[in-house]
Amino acid sequence: MKALIIGPSWVGDMMMSQTLYRTLKTKHPEMIIDVMAPAWCRPLLSRMPEVNQPIAMPLGHGALALGERRRLGKALRASGYQRAFVLPNSFKSALIPFFAGIPQRTGWRGEMRYGLLNDLRLLDKTAFPLMVQRYASLAWPAGSISHASELPPLLWPALTVASDEKIATAAQFGIRGERPVIGFCPGAEFGPAKRWPHYHYATLAATLIQRGWQVILFGSLKDRPAGEQIRSALSEQASSWCHNLAGQTQLEQAVILLAYCDAVVSNDSGLMHIAAALNKPLVALYGPSSPDFTPPLSDNARVIRLITGYHKVRKGDAGEGYHQSLIDIQPEQVLAELDTLLAPMAEHE
Repeated sequence: MKALIIGPSWVGDMMMSQTLYRTLKTKHPEMIIDVMAPAWCRPLLSRMPEVNQPIAMPLGHGALALGERRRLGKALRASGYQRAFVLPNSFKSALIPFFAGIPQRTGWRGEMRYGLLNDLRLLDKTAFPLMVQRYASLAWPAGSISHASELPPLLWPALTVASDEKIATAAQFGIRGERPVIGFCPGAEFGPAKRWPHYHYATLAATLIQRGWQVILFGSLKDRPAGEQIRSALSEQASSWCHNLAGQTQLEQAVILLAYCDAVVSNDSGLMHIAAALNKPLVALYGPSSPDFTPPLSDNARVIRLITGYHKVRKGDAGEGYHQSLIDIQPEQVLAELDTLLAPMAEHE
């Protein structure tokens, strides 16, 4: 059996979708799974053993481009797909499998996709509170799973990175091997309201460096100033052990370097989900966004959050746009969670 999956367009969602791929391969070991997603997803998909090949989606996130989707669909007709799974809820995301003539096309109803999807599922959000549960349930026949409690234990995302890749990439960026490494992910896609303040990261970094660690700061180019704020708050000696790689790495390199880390502290972000999929000891810091829908999927992760519910906040009311609930998370609390996570490692040394 050959299946085409129309994948998500966000890092965190893409990571969570691996649970569906793993579930399908467990249920149907012979299934060949191809995933159509934006080209930037290739570094993630290529590290998912369940995926046969990534297929680049050439159209932008918001483009309908009906004619181009028809052309892409018709080009796939000779590929022999028997099944399609459409993970985004948009109308346009269901067009390519329809034009490809794939016999069974599965997905949630979303934007009224009657006809485009012929295995249409009606979502009860209270029955499947987690996004990963919604993805995983699509692997089962319609009507057979009506509640998340009926799902077998979820197969959480798991990326593979070879040891030699980690060593070579760390050397490429001047990461010395004489100290253990902790990764900080101080950025967040939607601005400062989802970020733990840079001054808290700096306090934590200073303590860890004093203990004999070194720190790697991850993120995109727009996160680089936050990284520099963290470094500038450190002493000259300490800052030599704090490497600001925000904006300096491609996604592929960031994945490898996160795998190189011994532990990670992260805001709610796509990099947080990657760290969880690499099974890193992880402290995830949440403010207005909620772990009730998209938590880090790992037994090695701890979530710190001081408020409840979901708050649609793009800019906090506190200084520099931070959210007070994240300001209130103290570095000592994060350090205590890290110590708990790292204790089993210390016992085996």
